[in-house]
Amino acid sequence: MTKYTFLEGYRFSNGLELKNRIVMAPMTTMSSFHDGHVTTDEVNYYHRRGGGPGMIITAVANVSEDGKGFEGAFSATDDRFIPDLTKIATAIKQDGTKAVLQIFHAGRMSNSRVLRGTQTVSASAIAAERPGAETPRALTEPEIEQIIEDFGEATLRAIKAGFDGVELHGANTYLLQQFVSPHSNRRTDQWGGSFENRLRFPLAVVKKVQEVIKENGSKTFLLGYRVSPEEFETPGIRLEDTFALIEKLKQAKIDYLHVSIGHISRTSMNDKTNLVPIVEQMLAVLNNELPLIGVGSMETPADVQKAMDDGLELVALGRELIREPQWVQKVMMNDEASIRYTISPTDFEELAIPRAMQTYLTSVYKEQIHLSTDAKPSSDAFLASAAPMEGYKK
Repeated sequence: MTKYTFLEGYRFSNGLELKNRIVMAPMTTMSSFHDGHVTTDEVNYYHRRGGGPGMIITAVANVSEDGKGFEGAFSATDDRFIPDLTKIATAIKQDGTKAVLQIFHAGRMSNSRVLRGTQTVSASAIAAERPGAETPRALTEPEIEQIIEDFGEATLRAIKAGFDGVELHGANTYLLQQFVSPHSNRRTDQWGGSFENRLRFPLAVVKKVQEVIKENGSKTFLLGYRVSPEEFETPGIRLEDTFALIEKLKQAKIDYLHVSIGHISRTSMNDKTNLVPIVEQMLAVLNNELPLIGVGSMETPADVQKAMDDGLELVALGRELIREPQWVQKVMMNDEASIRYTISPTDFEELAIPRAMQTYLTSVYKEQIHLSTDAKPSSDAFLASAAPMEGYKK
């Protein structure tokens, strides 16, 4: 068998050890009950994929009632959800796989239908540049402070539920990113205006979560942060802004950074003269001071190994682990020939894919999931364009 370094263990600076360097990327299942409770389908979905990757990051859970972003999301807004979160964590933590709960507030990326008539909120009353976007209400300062507390309380619930860490979803144009962005944040108080002020909210969330972990979690409980490298809007986040944010996150001593990008080799969407892959540029800024989880259209063991050889410490697989839950095990058993790179709709039940997620995969996500019933798909579809999961709906 080829020597794959991604099968080797990894130790975070806080002491948490992974059995291998494969991470299952956070992916929406669309399968929770309307009130945020977890369904048996979701538990089975995670159980089917537990045991292989070194770490699994869950679909995102909202921390505030007005932070729900879409139907079928599970919730971390109240202690009544701890038993549900416990089921998810337990399902994942087989054979040493670590479980991380991704948490967020959707901000203006939600809508009044999802929020049952409540207006969306954001840093400022500016609608997103996407079809059907609603104009949000600007958050008051007390509301901002409460959302910071909500992130802390959700982290405590993750600890009580048995997770090994939390990941702050600061990507895909959700609320943490909305405060950083000059497009969505037009505030003139301490939470907006200058770049330093626009970073105040996400850094305050990081600090609050760290306080909760220090007081209630183990020393190996992880805090990760996911980031989108750039925005299409003008004004909007550019790579230089992201690099400055990374410097602040390094100083804040989080445990890892996770990039949200559709293709691991993609270059800047805004600066066409910059031909260096974004991930490569991020690694240079990180300078080995913080591990980066890379993601984006990697499918084969060779794809993953190349990313490792290019400097990544950890690699996340998303769609490939939907198609092939046993990807890691098959590589370990020298059985790469049996790895599925397409998926048949007749296999959905066998693969424990929830019914609501099946609908999503065969409609909105049809071109990305590689259905065997369709024409041969391209693995480079997002090399020059954004993927749906990145939050852009042009």
